[in-house]
Amino acid sequence: MKRIFSTISLALLALACVTGVNAQSRSALCINEVMVANDSNIVDEYGRRAAWVELFNANFSPLEISSVYLTDDKANPRKYPVPLGDVNTEIPARQHVLFYADGEPNKGTFHTNFTLKPGQENWIGIYDADGLTLIDEVTIPASVLPDQTWARTEDGVGEWALRTGGENDYITPSSANVIKDTNKKIELFAEQDENGFAMTLMAMSIVFSALLLLCLSFYGLSKIGAAVSKMNKIRAHGTTRKEADEVIATHDSGEEIAAIAMALYQHLNAHDTENTILTINKVKRAYSPWSSKIYGLRHVPDHQHHS
Repeated sequence: MKRIFSTISLALLALACVTGVNAQSRSALCINEVMVANDSNIVDEYGRRAAWVELFNANFSPLEISSVYLTDDKANPRKYPVPLGDVNTEIPARQHVLFYADGEPNKGTFHTNFTLKPGQENWIGIYDADGLTLIDEVTIPASVLPDQTWARTEDGVGEWALRTGGENDYITPSSANVIKDTNKKIELFAEQDENGFAMTLMAMSIVFSALLLLCLSFYGLSKIGAAVSKMNKIRAHGTTRKEADEVIATHDSGEEIAAIAMALYQHLNAHDTENTILTINKVKRAYSPWSSKIYGLRHVPDHQHHS
């Protein structure tokens, strides 16, 4: 009974932890950009234009948003539940997803059952799966014109501002609100090193440092291997370290090893060249009747002849 109670307690604790992590991760879901009237902007998978709401996952891990609610009515927080079972409802880390507010949810997961009203103030909210916890909300002013958006200055953070789609005022559905096409650090380095001498010196220093480190590593490994071999010799002969050093210094000289190798070479190659002439000589043997075995055999009497 105690074991069953402990198992149930652990299961409840794990469920509570998972629920807490899920709630914490969904709190990073936010509304990122909204277009109320879409006259010439992006089209959906059916080739039609509609108002859209961009959501952003501010987590550094994927976020599953199925079962959350999107709504344009504070009195009805569960107006549009994001359906379960769609693999596209998992937003990758620091990425976006687009919902079309066209009032046609039969078109798919990312088509809501409500629309936005141009020329009027629109409120949009995201509620968690319980339908009570407000994750994020935004009020789009009525002054936003067609093909303009109400967006954050940076993804997931920053103040809300109007975007008209002009130069340096991009409208970016399903992508980052800030498009970085330059790197300030690279530009600063280019200004300070116009001819590239510092870059060349830095690259060469890195290459030679890597080669030096590689050489030191191989040298250290060879020393370690020699030390291990020396210890094995000491254990095999049962000698002390001092005696082993003397034996190595006395008998393991390069001259002796070279002499032994040369002697082995001369010995093994001494009979490599053979004469290819084959000589057959007839063997002569002297024959004597006294040495023949047939004269030494006894004759067996023929009993049938005598009878």
